[in-house]
Amino acid sequence: MTAADKAEDSAGEAITAKGLEELKADIARMEGPEREAMAERLKVARALGDLKENAEYHIAKEDQAHLETRIKRARERLKNAVVVDSETDETDVFSFGRSARITDHEGRVHEWKLVGSTEADLSQGMLSVESPIGIALRGSRVGEEVTIETPAGSRLYRVEEIL
Repeated sequence: MTAADKAEDSAGEAITAKGLEELKADIARMEGPEREAMAERLKVARALGDLKENAEYHIAKEDQAHLETRIKRARERLKNAVVVDSETDETDVFSFGRSARITDHEGRVHEWKLVGSTEADLSQGMLSVESPIGIALRGSRVGEEVTIETPAGSRLYRVEEIL
């Protein structure tokens, strides 16, 4: 059982150390400057007059509710976070917390880091360990080819290098 599996079994959420720091910074930003800006926005909207027919006020209140929901979810993630740096000391294995250069069946090269689901952002090269591709590639060694069945058909990936 890997460290990421243990995190999931203990009702925790696997996250990298960097991901934890980013989560804390995101919470601080939302609870500080974003809440302050929201309070100012509500103050200005209240000054516009009758609250029953004040669209600005109602929109601001709705946005405030969305912000508070985002804060609550982020705080829950923080509470359940279990920092997992790397699952193995083997330097040729693509595992949680590691980055790798991957080639797909069309010859495209991807640089992905295997991270927890809440850190995932493919546009930033952060591949969820829980995604179908992450599940298939996790534990693969350099030079290994992995075939993944998708609704669009089979896709072949090859681990070229652990970064």
